[in-house]
Amino acid sequence: MFSRITGTLVERRDSSVMLDTGGLAYEILLPPCVSDKLRDGDASTVTLEIFPVFTLEGNSGRFTFFGFTNAIEREFFEALISVASIGPRTAARAFAVPMGRIARAIDAGDHAFLRTLPGIGQQKARDIVAKLQGKVARFLLIRDAEPRPAEPMPDFAEEALAVLLQLEYKRSEAQEMIAQTLQRAPRIADTETLLAEIYRQQRTSA
Repeated sequence: MFSRITGTLVERRDSSVMLDTGGLAYEILLPPCVSDKLRDGDASTVTLEIFPVFTLEGNSGRFTFFGFTNAIEREFFEALISVASIGPRTAARAFAVPMGRIARAIDAGDHAFLRTLPGIGQQKARDIVAKLQGKVARFLLIRDAEPRPAEPMPDFAEEALAVLLQLEYKRSEAQEMIAQTLQRAPRIADTETLLAEIYRQQRTSA
């Protein structure tokens, strides 16, 4: 059974992605925090660490694949499912915030925080702390990236962004073009001038 997959992202859903690996497509279920990381980037090629789960259904069985951006996240997922009352799907749903934050709550016995995680009630929170408290030191060393507050765009830049999105530019690409243009020409103060300057720069770099 493989433990890592690299493929072309051909479909994105709320809690999973479909990766094509040379004509063979795999559906990979993603915890919310992993899915959020993929949304931040628009790369068509994705590499994920995989945790496979085999489930018996009647006389047959099927594999479900859970994906993570690195091996440490996968190890944390494995730690969660080592708790008897936590199954793989519950662990994936609960993995809705960075693992460092969850690990700190486990280490501190913070049942109240753990109950805020999707699918985790009072009893499951107690079970997690009872099983894992004092065993999550390696995950506490992870320094979660602090979200960098985005500077609000002026109204005319927001209008330009809407135009670029209608022209089928990706949001991240459009935002970057706007930011770079305003950095080069900070005196721009209206939508039309901004779009004209973006077009000029596109032609210059082509």
